[in-house]
Amino acid sequence: MTENIVVFKHNSIRIGTEQGMVYVDPFEMTEEPKDAAFILITHDHYDHFSPEAIEKVANGNTVLVVPEKMAAKAQKVAGIVGKIVTVNPNEKKEIDGLQLETVPAYNILKPFHPKSAEWVGYIVNANGKRVYAAGDTDLTNEAKEVKCDVTLVPIGGMYTMDAKKAAELVNTIQPEVAIPVHYGAIIGSEKDGKEFEKLVKAPTKVELKIKF
Repeated sequence: MTENIVVFKHNSIRIGTEQGMVYVDPFEMTEEPKDAAFILITHDHYDHFSPEAIEKVANGNTVLVVPEKMAAKAQKVAGIVGKIVTVNPNEKKEIDGLQLETVPAYNILKPFHPKSAEWVGYIVNANGKRVYAAGDTDLTNEAKEVKCDVTLVPIGGMYTMDAKKAAELVNTIQPEVAIPVHYGAIIGSEKDGKEFEKLVKAPTKVELKIKF
């Protein structure tokens, strides 16, 4: 089910779908595949919206999807992609055949990702499975309501959930597979992935995809 999902580092994800390659927050890409059908950006921090990485994965047909409030900033890469589509939290959209939903992504007690910024995580329909890339979020009520088959959740702490809170979310929504992200580069370590794996309860399986 997850052989079509790659986590390069941090929150940089590639999902193979029937509609083509979907990248989420490409960052510090070492190769230049230029094979993105879609690039989904969760918010405008440099480690999530990276024009350098977008240039390496995008081509003239790529659809760039960004939160509405970063529409102006996204113009930095307008010449690299085919078109730019904006989204708001709690939306369902079909974009060139790709079914996606947005989930609010924000901090509860921390200042880094305010709810008022209207940043998002994405649920993508990939080959009949609902894949939830949560973005930079804490354990929010909206996240607890998500229904998905696979989830990619941040576990690094400080800016997002830590391994314990992320496992609590996964144990609440009970996807078939949980993949930890947002650790091991700027924040968090390999140890956080192991802790997350230990705390997630059956029937959910944990897959550690970031290579160390």
